[in-house]
Amino acid sequence: MFLQRIGNKGIRLGTLFDRAASRHPASPVILDHELDVAPERGRRMTMTEVADLVDDLASRLWAAEVRPGERVVVHKTNGFDITLLACSIARIGAVPVLLSPKLDGDTVCELVRRVDRPHLVTDQDKLDHQLPADVFGLTRQVLLASGSHERATRLAELAGSARVAPVTMPPDHPTLVTHTSGTTGTPKLAVHTGRTFQARYRPQGTVASLVGRSEPVAIHVSFVHSRMFTAMPITILQGHPMIILRDDDPDVVAEVFRQAPPGLIEAHPNTFLRWEVLVDDPRAPLANVKYFSSTFDAIHPRTVHLMLRASRRESPQFVQMYGQSEVGPIAGRTYTRKRGADADGRCVGSPFPGMTGIRVVSRDGRRPTKSSPGYIEVRSDGRIVTYLGEHERWEKQADGEWWRMGDLGYRTKWGCLHLLDREVDEIEGIDSTLEIEDTLFARMPELVEVIIVPDDNGTPVPVVCTRDDKPLDLTAWKSAVAGLPAMAEPVQWKLDDLPQTATTKIKRLELARLLKAERTGA
Repeated sequence: MFLQRIGNKGIRLGTLFDRAASRHPASPVILDHELDVAPERGRRMTMTEVADLVDDLASRLWAAEVRPGERVVVHKTNGFDITLLACSIARIGAVPVLLSPKLDGDTVCELVRRVDRPHLVTDQDKLDHQLPADVFGLTRQVLLASGSHERATRLAELAGSARVAPVTMPPDHPTLVTHTSGTTGTPKLAVHTGRTFQARYRPQGTVASLVGRSEPVAIHVSFVHSRMFTAMPITILQGHPMIILRDDDPDVVAEVFRQAPPGLIEAHPNTFLRWEVLVDDPRAPLANVKYFSSTFDAIHPRTVHLMLRASRRESPQFVQMYGQSEVGPIAGRTYTRKRGADADGRCVGSPFPGMTGIRVVSRDGRRPTKSSPGYIEVRSDGRIVTYLGEHERWEKQADGEWWRMGDLGYRTKWGCLHLLDREVDEIEGIDSTLEIEDTLFARMPELVEVIIVPDDNGTPVPVVCTRDDKPLDLTAWKSAVAGLPAMAEPVQWKLDDLPQTATTKIKRLELARLLKAERTGA
């Protein structure tokens, strides 16, 4: 799209912190954890210090004989150093491949196999407890961010290596590989270029520009997700103090925000859901927030309403963007206090003029509607260029400039896109499981999760989680489901037992399988 192409020279991850430091050298980066690769740096650094650390790590990788064009898988214990290592790898012209710390060892080995003998950056804990020994035969070498292992090289041993000049790769060269959520099976490896990433920057940069530069921006996003690599550059290049959260525990977050009140928060929908308890926290950790932002799944209106209620700023807004790892943000909408709790949560907004496009393709030859939704297809210059090792799967979703999202929905006469369900999650006889879940959240404040999946007979089964795992009030439940499509009796689970992706999305197909196994004893 033409506005994404103007002046697009590629995102240049390798020199990102250098450029930020040249503009805002003393701008702070505040963490809620120490970095495994540099625990001595503590939890607060200036932009200049972060840029120096990225340069230092790049020199160690170069000393380990990582060279331009080569691939480096990063799969380590969760922390912001995953993101910094990615920038360091890009700095020497290599291609970082980021794998979530939540992935099991067998899945990691399968993805490493697809990458075709990369370097691997991991840690002792992963090698000792999660990764099969086969991983050594699948890689050129194994480098350790922390700990020690007889078959691996510690990055700490390479400290003090001579600094090397940044290597600038062409903007259409792969700059980063992330993976999809894996909600429908083994994750796919999405290949981004410098140019596609820069194209994603345009729609999102406008949100952060609305916040005063002296106000901190807080980010709680998976460190391996593509969203981190647009949220972070936007924040630091505009000069905002940056708060990076690894932990979404409400008590931990409240204390961090008490000391450094953010003006904007970017987080996963399920993270905001968990933070609903902060609304009445006496420390008022959300009082200074002017903008809440989420770019993943559609968010429940109840959560939006509570977040806006917690802010003491004049006219706070909740910005929701609809997108996908493969294409970046596609559509957006805003909520206000006047239009929050009662808003239609299935409306995910309109495309960004001159930057993204949306069409809904009919499945039955008629105009897509709520009762007969169509396939959602989008276009954006932010689209990935392939799935690594699976280009045929990429081609199945691509139709020229258009990209099949795997979602079902329709557009209103005003052009607003309504997202009803994932194609694989559709249940016969129900217009939208997501809409029913929104309704149940609004009617039952004690719910912290509700997922509707089909049983073997196609009957909708609500799986519910309550705050503090209190027993579900069945009387309140019967009242809440009044007027909704017929469903089986609810099944209560603990939230931590639900299968989740790196971005805390629930793996619905996996949940349905687990539910079946629980019921049959298989």
